[in-house]
Amino acid sequence: MTLSGIGVSPGVVVGQIHRIKHAVIDTPVPASPREVFAALDAVATDLEHASQTVSLDVAREVLGAQAMIARDPALVEAIGARLLDDITYPDVRDAITEAFSGFRDALLSIGGYFAERVADLDEIKDRSIAKLSGADSHIASLKTPSIVIASDLTPADTAALDLNFALALVVEKGGPTSHTAIVARGLGIPAIVGCSNILTVDDSAQLLVDGREGTVIVNPSDDDFASRHTRESALRARAAAVSGPGRLSDGTPIPLMANAGNEQDAIAGVAAGAEGIGLFRTELLFLDRQTEPSVDDQVALYLRVFEAMAGRKVILRTLDAGSDKPVPFLNAVTEENPALGVRGWRLTRIANEVLERQLEAVGIAAQQTQADVWVMAPMIDTAQEAAEFANRARAHGIKHVGVMIETPAAALLADKVIAEVDFASLGTNDLTQYVMAADRLDSRLSDLTSTWHPAVLRAIHTAATSATNLSAPIGVCGESASNPQLAAILVGLGVTSLSMAPSAISEVRGYLAGLDRATCVHAASLVLNASSAQEAKDIASKILGD
Repeated sequence: MTLSGIGVSPGVVVGQIHRIKHAVIDTPVPASPREVFAALDAVATDLEHASQTVSLDVAREVLGAQAMIARDPALVEAIGARLLDDITYPDVRDAITEAFSGFRDALLSIGGYFAERVADLDEIKDRSIAKLSGADSHIASLKTPSIVIASDLTPADTAALDLNFALALVVEKGGPTSHTAIVARGLGIPAIVGCSNILTVDDSAQLLVDGREGTVIVNPSDDDFASRHTRESALRARAAAVSGPGRLSDGTPIPLMANAGNEQDAIAGVAAGAEGIGLFRTELLFLDRQTEPSVDDQVALYLRVFEAMAGRKVILRTLDAGSDKPVPFLNAVTEENPALGVRGWRLTRIANEVLERQLEAVGIAAQQTQADVWVMAPMIDTAQEAAEFANRARAHGIKHVGVMIETPAAALLADKVIAEVDFASLGTNDLTQYVMAADRLDSRLSDLTSTWHPAVLRAIHTAATSATNLSAPIGVCGESASNPQLAAILVGLGVTSLSMAPSAISEVRGYLAGLDRATCVHAASLVLNASSAQEAKDIASKILGD
């Protein structure tokens, strides 16, 4: 039997199953308000202790954040509003669930990354109810190398398990930015999310997990493993054999850069051989702030990233708050459709001075560093918007000014939009969801949210052709750049640089080193005429190979 999901961390392994089961409380839980608050406090204490003992950095951070949520006065107040008398209620499950529901609904309405954080709230709620009921929430420790399967993998699960014994992670729920995906990439082990039937597999079965393809084979044959393992080993060996700047076999340079949100990401990029930062996501410095950081605070933040990239290019994206990245002091208004609302450049409609102060800070920081600082604006639709941004950025001494091409309007008008600036960068994550009118983080729409779709590739080709005609560089900083075959197609479409997660750089570098420009262009011309994402992939595989 073969099961499919979303591959979020590559690799091929075979192993026995270690199933994670969470306590299900299906009987009344009597408690007084004081006992409920005490249970919530105990959960917070447990999470704090776990955060101090878990070895994985990302799990430590999430557990610490969960502990803060459990101690949030607003949550305590919401529970207290539903349990007014200091008496023992016959069943407090509904009251606790209702108190959490308001917070859940708020995150779900935002969507994207924040919608996936609902799992953190659910875990705090379930642990609180389990604590009150006296149910054993202990998770059997992982003592032998095994493949971990679960409905989802929570931060507390990570703390309870010794993931040094985890061969792979396969979960029923989750998306590309879920905790499971983040943990797996941090550990460097294969992982698959959204594998809907994984919990139906018997515990005695042996599993083959292919994290690159998103495939699970139940009770595989020796040939199943041998063929996939040989292919995976060859891909990794090719990546390790090539070093230095990115280039094609004919010598055409294709700069390979790293996406970053902070100083640590920049340092990881340097370690991976990145030639610079192709996307510095400045909004990540704002997400947890209730008030706008001062110009001086921003200068200090930017300088730390710039200094880590001294002598290299850093392409900074101005604040892309909104949609799945709301900033408390900006995005206070609930929007019916945040992805189509006030975000990115559109924030100038409600908080024009915020962008002005950011540009001031970037200009000051750029003058104090040896990094080559370029600046671009997100969610630009028109030539008029591009021109206004360019004028404002240059007024602050910023020498290289660009725009993100991530809406159909910007792609179709790229000849006009890019003419107003010095460079462009394709945000393929958003461009894909806008071209296909499908939420890119909704696993139910995964067949529609692929950058391989010819409709998306045609939009990219239109924009890249315009940039070429204007002699302007155009890069890609979306997740598509980390797929080696798709990276080659993007180069064939006219893209001049690629930016990706640091962990993907070596594999893309090794793959491109085996192809010349003519082959990339030929393959790109054929995939543009495909009728589906799968057909485009098949064409690329036939011409480019693995």
